[in-house]
Amino acid sequence: MNMPSRRSFLINTANGLGGIALASMMHEQGVLHAQPFPADHKTSLRPVIDASQPFAARQPHFAAKAKNVLMIFCSGACSQIDTFDYKPELIKRHGQPMPGGESLITFQGSQGNLTKSPWDFKPYGECGKMVSDLVPMLGEMADDMCFIHSLTGKTNTHGPGENFMSTGFTLDGFPSMGAWATWALGTENQNLPAYVAIPDPRGTPQSSVNNWGPGFLPAAFQGTDFNATQPLRNLDRPEGIDAATDKATRNFLQHLNRKHLEQFPGDSELSARIASYELAAKMQLSVPEVSDLSTESAATIKMYGADDTQNELKASFARNCILARRLVEKGVRFVQVFNGAYQTGGEGVSNWDGHKVLAEQYAKHGPVLDQPTAALLKDMKQRGLLKDTLVVWCTEFGRMPTFQAGASGRDHNPAGFTAWMAGAGVKAPFTYGATDEFGYKAVENVATVYDFHATILHILGLDHERLTYYHNGIDRRLTDVHGKVISDVLA
Repeated sequence: MNMPSRRSFLINTANGLGGIALASMMHEQGVLHAQPFPADHKTSLRPVIDASQPFAARQPHFAAKAKNVLMIFCSGACSQIDTFDYKPELIKRHGQPMPGGESLITFQGSQGNLTKSPWDFKPYGECGKMVSDLVPMLGEMADDMCFIHSLTGKTNTHGPGENFMSTGFTLDGFPSMGAWATWALGTENQNLPAYVAIPDPRGTPQSSVNNWGPGFLPAAFQGTDFNATQPLRNLDRPEGIDAATDKATRNFLQHLNRKHLEQFPGDSELSARIASYELAAKMQLSVPEVSDLSTESAATIKMYGADDTQNELKASFARNCILARRLVEKGVRFVQVFNGAYQTGGEGVSNWDGHKVLAEQYAKHGPVLDQPTAALLKDMKQRGLLKDTLVVWCTEFGRMPTFQAGASGRDHNPAGFTAWMAGAGVKAPFTYGATDEFGYKAVENVATVYDFHATILHILGLDHERLTYYHNGIDRRLTDVHGKVISDVLA
């Protein structure tokens, strides 16, 4: 083999470095991409963000049906069989082996016989939707709901399942749906966070802050977590500092920050940091105001069940639902309310993970969810908020139509489960998709979580295929490389 001369080696090296530099410049200008785009590729539509006003309201890709999203997330995998997915054949064959499932092994092992719900179903509303007696007040709102009975997931494990529903990926480190929405659209209220996560009073869901994290998006777009019981941390004025002194200090700090920024024009990171400090200062006044439920009428408090002295869990969740409505009223773009929390050793009392004693466990959770959530829908409808707000109810996956062998509960089931929407942009009453005769697998109009996410973004006026963020050599999306809008549910 002939070795290159010293001169040819240096020339080839220089040419190579030049090529690398050219490729980098072309990529930055959007001319060069990591992979060739197919002929039907849609170019990205990324928001143009003023670093000094990162939360300023921005225009969607096309006319939006909804301005805000309010999501209720039942942590622990709420059973579709025992709430919204009525299966007469399951009732008829109660106690029999599931056809074709005799040797089925699921998340926690082998399965027993088909088991009907401990709760009866009956028709609700003018539409006659069959809903379980576990959630009768939600049943009364059936005419305002758009049910999707054919959702499918990618995992039967809680943490990855919560990640998948909240971020579109089973792994940690990806942006939540609320982060994508607020990065794209900002918010209508500059005195409150663009995105608020309201954890269950008992604690966080199993995947914790991943459910409202920013992933690789700018950190400013993560969810701010607080609830009606636990106010925002580190927000109160220090003891010994009166209001006038605190305000004067903030004004002086703002003056210094602005003078400092004048020395570094165009420094987006510095602008963003100053903007976050200023938002924190505004929140000292705005968050206590929006969290103060004492201004609500006695009738509203009673409607939600926030005055229930016999069931403090229900009362606490009810207060969180009122807080969620108040945040939407104030123009917060994305509000995520969690029902159920992960507690080590707390099975049976903390969330919807009904493996062992489903009837006993769900009898506690049903009332906690039912009245406050139904009141939230009713209240928002009365106030006209559903005209601009999409309400979403979801969980990480479903449950089996069988009881686990040797237990009185249902195992995990991502093969077919239910979510519902209400408000702006969706048909109601409406039912889309179906599971099989036992509620085990989605068989009609099968939909993925990717499709679910694509539909929510579409209602917000965002094209899920064009809303991308370049990260580690890839144009990332909430829907990865999948998903289609479920057009049949759109109003």
